[in-house]
Amino acid sequence: MSNKRGGKHLGNIKGFAIQFLPYSEVRDLKSDDRIKKILNVILGNNILILQGRLTSNEEARLIGDTMAMIGHIKNFRGIELAVISGNGRESILGKMTRGIANAIAGGDFSAITIIGPATIVKEMKRNPKKIELLLNR
Repeated sequence: MSNKRGGKHLGNIKGFAIQFLPYSEVRDLKSDDRIKKILNVILGNNILILQGRLTSNEEARLIGDTMAMIGHIKNFRGIELAVISGNGRESILGKMTRGIANAIAGGDFSAITIIGPATIVKEMKRNPKKIELLLNR
């Protein structure tokens, strides 16, 4: 599929899918099972949009597991991961309220995590309010 837009040649774009995973689907899973579910999506050449965020230990484990897979799975070059969360200029009372709500709900719903295979996602640029995905051709 070759496209032109605004006079710029976009080149051939390989097939991939974007999959949204609501937090309710991973909330009750153990940490290992949550990571396995995410890896299954990524290994299927999908970009995953996860409602909420992983714990710092889960992020480290996910990155470690994917690094171990490089060279063992054909055409797998790792992952790109970015998290965007709510407004950082919250009052102390607002932060406490959100913390209590997150503890009751079992996750941080003010965040979105985007994870994609490095074969598709070249780079993720982020600032506090948006994430820009640059895709490989």
